[in-house]
Amino acid sequence: MGFEMNMYWAAVGLPVGLLMLLKGANLLVDGAVALAEKLGVSPLIIGLTIVAMGTSAPEVAASITAALSGKGNLAIGNVYGSNIANLALVGGMCALIRPLTVKTSVLRRELPVMLIVALLLFPVLADLSLGRIESVILLSIFIVLIVFTVVSAASESKAQPNEVRQVREHIHKTTCHGDKPLGKSIVYILLGLGGLALGAHFTVESGVFIGEWAGLSEAVIGLTIIAIGTSLPELMTCMVAALKGHDDISIGNLVGSNVFNTLLVIGTAGAIRPFGITARLIGTDYWIMIAVSAAFMIIAIFCKRIGRISGALLLTAYGAYMVYLFVFTPSV
Repeated sequence: MGFEMNMYWAAVGLPVGLLMLLKGANLLVDGAVALAEKLGVSPLIIGLTIVAMGTSAPEVAASITAALSGKGNLAIGNVYGSNIANLALVGGMCALIRPLTVKTSVLRRELPVMLIVALLLFPVLADLSLGRIESVILLSIFIVLIVFTVVSAASESKAQPNEVRQVREHIHKTTCHGDKPLGKSIVYILLGLGGLALGAHFTVESGVFIGEWAGLSEAVIGLTIIAIGTSLPELMTCMVAALKGHDDISIGNLVGSNVFNTLLVIGTAGAIRPFGITARLIGTDYWIMIAVSAAFMIIAIFCKRIGRISGALLLTAYGAYMVYLFVFTPSV
């Protein structure tokens, strides 16, 4: 009877969680765009910071919980899987809906930083363990990057007043969000983040139960079910932003979330409780994450946008990765 009840709640939790994610994403995008207008900064900066941090909250919660339970494979697998899902699954789907234009500043600064940060994990995890000192170093790098991003945004806003004015005019022309008072914009963001957090919780809890029942390994559950579940806030937020024509929010969210996952999520989990990982997470799966990050950056640099063909290729790559995980290494 208990099993039937568990399966019942798992079946109910998935659609309920998805609906909460969709509503939360709408509120978050509306509030973020309005806040960017009020603060006089590019929506890209809001996407790289507030939106990215908010949509990465499920990854933080999931990885900390896994680390406290002594499940290091789950914690690291969640980050790898989420980073791959953000760029290949979320980026690919958004590009199919509407090609994403990538700003020059992102090509020159944010995308290379995203790849470099991912490469930093290799020496950190090469001994198949994550200690507190290494975790603190990752968190310190994260703080430096956030401060640098905010200071750079302030400098660019002062140096390019015409661009700031154009941003405000674009927001007023394309939406009515810029008319929201500052307090209301913040409330929208908080409600949106709350909806995303609760929605992700329902979907992840339901998905993990189903995965364990199906006999999947801890690493595969982290790389797939938990990774996709905790990436749903990014997916919903980016899809809503793409449909509303806010490419900066979409790109900023994708790039920012990957940086947050790599530094904040892994750093926090390891600082709370050091843990060990299996060799596969510094082998094939790690290099697949690096390859996807590099491919996304190369496409953006050469095309100056993520178009529909590129989006289809990214989705195909993600599908191939899922086949590899479920067919060839389901219990490893």
